[in-house]
Amino acid sequence: MLRIGIVTGEPSGDMLGAELISELNKRVKNLSIEGIGGEKLAKKNMSILFPMEKLSVMGFTEVLGRYFELKKIREELIKHFLKNPPDIFIGIDAPDFNLFLERKLHKAGIKTVHYVSPSIWAWRGSRIKKIKESVDLILNLFPFETAIYDKFNVPNKYVGHPLADKLSEEPNINLARTELNIPHNKKVIALLPGSRLSEIKRIGTPLLKAALIAESSHSDLFFVSALANEKCLKIFEELRKRNSPNLAVKMYLDNTHRVIESADIILLVSGTVSLEAMLLKKPMIVTYKLSWPTYFIVKLLAKIPYASLPNILAGENIVPECLQFKCKANILASELDKLLNSEKNIKKTISQFTKMSIELRKKANYQAANAILKLVENDKVTK
Repeated sequence: MLRIGIVTGEPSGDMLGAELISELNKRVKNLSIEGIGGEKLAKKNMSILFPMEKLSVMGFTEVLGRYFELKKIREELIKHFLKNPPDIFIGIDAPDFNLFLERKLHKAGIKTVHYVSPSIWAWRGSRIKKIKESVDLILNLFPFETAIYDKFNVPNKYVGHPLADKLSEEPNINLARTELNIPHNKKVIALLPGSRLSEIKRIGTPLLKAALIAESSHSDLFFVSALANEKCLKIFEELRKRNSPNLAVKMYLDNTHRVIESADIILLVSGTVSLEAMLLKKPMIVTYKLSWPTYFIVKLLAKIPYASLPNILAGENIVPECLQFKCKANILASELDKLLNSEKNIKKTISQFTKMSIELRKKANYQAANAILKLVENDKVTK
């Protein structure tokens, strides 16, 4: 039996973990998995020690407000895994929580893997020292990350991005609209306010108001949205009723992929969803808003001028970013209007997305599972 500890703090990590376990299950007959995960990992027979929602918090001030609760959870996990050591521990994203945990387990002789590199190329590059002391292996999702870790002699492997392998190279917009019962003769605009409750509360209203503005000048628009769970859907619907009661938005539960595939243009939060939209070749407008103290700290520490993954991968501004004080309905509506009136720019963006997507398709789950099993067997990971 192979015993695996896993900790992840948000839906994207839950998905990565579940797909990784599916791949490991093809090679290892008996897996025992425990830690922190969501519904998808639970369906893989993972023993959930704490609800994943406890870790789903973003921003310095937001984390400070939950510091003692998070500290207690981490201490409990450390005690549990030291008393019942797994053959390998895999921290999926959530670096501020996981790296401390990984360091304690690593010092105790437990093999540790961190899946999804912390954004040291964007900010807080000094974390490289902590990473080196905490893990036996980093699994990178993006090609440019390898050179950074090689420079500091941190064992790492570029596996590509699982989303790139999972999503179709050619999205079927007609099939998606048929399955979702969406009109084929409308311009479909997707509003994606995030998977965290705090994100939706902060960003949902500007998205909805921007949609209302756009609708007043374009009669052929149809708005859709995908929410991660019932709580998220309920909050977004309450915001719609309060701020844009005359705006019709067809909402779907946990069906982000199909909603993105059905859309012509997407207004979305910065994060993994922007990568999914890029892989499905959808023009987008990226927005985000942090608490002001968190925003100023991020700006102070940031090393790159971009926030969205498509722009970071391209190394240039290929999608509009409406961040913080630009996260306003009129600005979002203006950017949407530009896209609705510029077929040439849309074609150029789609062409760039196609080229960028090819480099990310590397059979990530297969490569990640191989690297993990080699580490368990004490073999050297081959790049």
